[in-house]
Formats: sequence, structure tokens, C-alpha cells
Amino acid sequence: MTDALTTIDWTAIEAALDAEGWAVLPGLLTPENCAALVAGYDNDDRFRSTITMARHGFGRGEYRYFAYPLPPQVAALRSGLYRWLAPIANRWHARMAIDRRFPSTHDAFLDQCHAAGQGRPTPLLLRYGPGDYNCLHQDLYGDYVFPLQVAVLLSQPGAEFSGGELVLTEQRPRMQSRAAVVPLMQGDAVIFAVSQRPVQGSRGSYRVTMRHGVSKISEGRRHTLGIIFHDAH
Repeated sequence: MTDALTTIDWTAIEAALDAEGWAVLPGLLTPENCAALVAGYDNDDRFRSTITMARHGFGRGEYRYFAYPLPPQVAALRSGLYRWLAPIANRWHARMAIDRRFPSTHDAFLDQCHAAGQGRPTPLLLRYGPGDYNCLHQDLYGDYVFPLQVAVLLSQPGAEFSGGELVLTEQRPRMQSRAAVVPLMQGDAVIFAVSQRPVQGSRGSYRVTMRHGVSKISEGRRHTLGIIFHDAH
């Protein structure tokens, strides 16, 4: 699963992240990888908690946070992606005048999270059915926040579901919000900003705020793997 990471043009990915705040990794997971993750959704032993979104005003649908130890394929993908994203995250923090820097390995970053009281795993599986949606939000779980996260579409658009597009919004200072719909196929991953990202202006870099959500599912069932690199309180 993680072998595909070494074949990615990370220079192009970094350029897309700088330009738009998101970038797509086509075909990161095989259909077999996707099916195996979806099949595990009903295995209660894998998860630490289940969230019904309507109960909390988050939208409609359901998601489940994995428990430690993570499934091997999820753990490998999380640590493998972090290795490539940490240098980008450090450069973003420097441009946004944020002092915190990230170590080169995910294990070392998790040590920092856990020492700060953020010890609950945040990778999750999301399940949407007809009429379900996810309100615009940010995945912030404590003081330690890695500025990038990843979502992998596990279902096949058109065959297994329709609707349910990933929507990203960006709010620049003194400007109206801008929205983007990210086209994904089964197995595609999208990297995007968790909360803020730097944008180059005439007087240097400034911060813009980003949020993400999922539009209403028209029919079928949509599953997604979410990979958040910081743990939660």
C-alpha cells in the first residue's frame, strides 16, 4: 500500500498544495485495499468510538474512530504519508510565522502529542447513505495540530453512490469565501489543509482559513478513510 508513495511526484504535489490548499493522489489504494477497509467497518473491535453526526449537529451520517493499535494498512499509510508531508508542513509553518516544527518521523510527532495529553487516535472511517452529508468543519483536536490531512475515497462514484462530493472552502482576509469541489475516484486520496495555509501576497505570506465537508448523497453508500496525523485529547 505504501510502495505507491515513492512513485509520486512530490514536487508537483507541493506546488498544488501551495497554489490551492489541496492536491489529489490518484489511485493511492487499489480496489482490493478499499474493499478490505470497508468490510472492516462493522468490526467493533477495531474502533474506539462511533459518532452519529445528526446527534451533534455535524450533518447526517456516521463515522468511527479507529482504536490503537491501528490496522496495519492504516498505520503504514499514516506514517508513510507523514514522512513526505512533514517538510511541507514545516515550510508552511515558517511562512505563517508559527514557531512549532515537526520531527521527521510520525512516531516522534505522536510522542509530542501524547506528552501534551493528546493520546486518542484520530484516523477514521466514514459512512454516508442517501440524504447524508457532512457540514463544513475543521479537524482540530488539541494544541498539537499537523496542518495537513488526507481523505481516501473507498467507494466507486456512479456505481456505489452518487452525489457526496468533497467540498473545500477558503476564506481570505477581506474577501468572500471561495469553494472547490474535489473530483475523486475510488482509491484516490486528497491532501488538504486542516485549518490554515499560507498564501503569497504583495507583502509576504498571509494566512487563509480552510474548511471541508461533503455534499448530500443522492443514492447508494459512500465510505471514506480519513487520516489525521495529530491525536486527540
